[in-house]
Amino acid sequence: MTINSTLHHTVTERFLRYVTIDTQSDPLSLSFPSTEKQKDLGKVLISELQAIGITDAELDEYGYIYATIPANTGKNDVPVICFCSHMDTAPDCSGTGVKPLVHKNYNGADLILPDDSSQIIKLSEHADLKNQLGNDLITASGTTLLGADNKAGVAEIMDACYQLINHPEIKHGTIRILFTPDEEIGRGVDKVDIKKLGAYVGYTMDGESAGNMENETFSADGAKLTISGVSSHPGFAKGKMESAIKIAGQIVAALPDELSPEGTAGMQGFVHPVAIEGHVETASIEFIIRDFVDEKLSDHADAIRKIADQVMINFQNSSYQLAVKPQYRNMKSVLDKQPQIVAYAMEAMKRAGLNAKLCSIRGGTDGSRLSFMGLPCPNIFAGEHAFHSKQEWVSVQDMQKAVETILHLCMIWEENS
Repeated sequence: MTINSTLHHTVTERFLRYVTIDTQSDPLSLSFPSTEKQKDLGKVLISELQAIGITDAELDEYGYIYATIPANTGKNDVPVICFCSHMDTAPDCSGTGVKPLVHKNYNGADLILPDDSSQIIKLSEHADLKNQLGNDLITASGTTLLGADNKAGVAEIMDACYQLINHPEIKHGTIRILFTPDEEIGRGVDKVDIKKLGAYVGYTMDGESAGNMENETFSADGAKLTISGVSSHPGFAKGKMESAIKIAGQIVAALPDELSPEGTAGMQGFVHPVAIEGHVETASIEFIIRDFVDEKLSDHADAIRKIADQVMINFQNSSYQLAVKPQYRNMKSVLDKQPQIVAYAMEAMKRAGLNAKLCSIRGGTDGSRLSFMGLPCPNIFAGEHAFHSKQEWVSVQDMQKAVETILHLCMIWEENS
């Protein structure tokens, strides 16, 4: 069937409303969700879901939203599919007082954001802008992130819910909705109830360019290098003191550029020091380790050890320990076992008039972990760009296409059952 584009005015309205609600997560918080303000958006979403007739919409104590759209087909064997997006925004950039701006009929000119004229969105720096000529773009005003990551996905799923409820000619099986907190700090599925969710397959709406779909993510480990130095009174330290701070500095300085995020691209992995703290006697370095090939993670950890060993030659009375902890794994190994999951989504994007492209993401999504929790879950575009920055932007037309993709995907699962 052809989906009338005039149905999609509400996705923009929803998005503009959602981004004004501050939902920034906090990696230093020990609570769950990490910030109570994430529930402020959750309460709005629950109210809207109930208003369109989804009576079981629920916001649980951990900040997760679960909701169901019942099947409207006579077929009994249609698998339950889930659409998922996260409600939090990244701690990298302020999410307080977001002022979204709609730039109509983009013509390729630089977009100078009014509240900070140093923030300029340039065609030369944002490759996908060349595909947006004539489209309507949404940005923040220059002092905050926008929150398209991932409120674009939230708005798209919400609008798709409205269309499914109000257009029974769109045949589908049971649809489950999942909105999560704390994805940006790596805790997005820590408390999700997979049994209660009860879905056969999931799709996160959290990708970039229209038509892109990601079936492959990094595999990820975290590592902490703890250094034990030798403390001494600085006035009498000659030949005695071995500063753990200086040892840590030498180790970080010795990391090769070709193993750093800024020196890698495509399918290359990296080792990235993300935090250092300490004193003369004890210091620690926290790393994130990433690669698309699981086996290479241990190679990258060994690279840290070899550098530490080399540095320690000059500090004979000091020592170190490296603790490595798995974080998530490449979802491709799970998705390859059920190729129709990805194939149906590619077909849905084609039916929406897009050039469907299968991609790998140099990062992770809630879907990475969900896939290994029993819910195979690739990532579909949401239209978000320049994540975690004041230059974040999204296209109205791309969000509309994402809604169409969701609707087509629901129909394709029903057709093939």
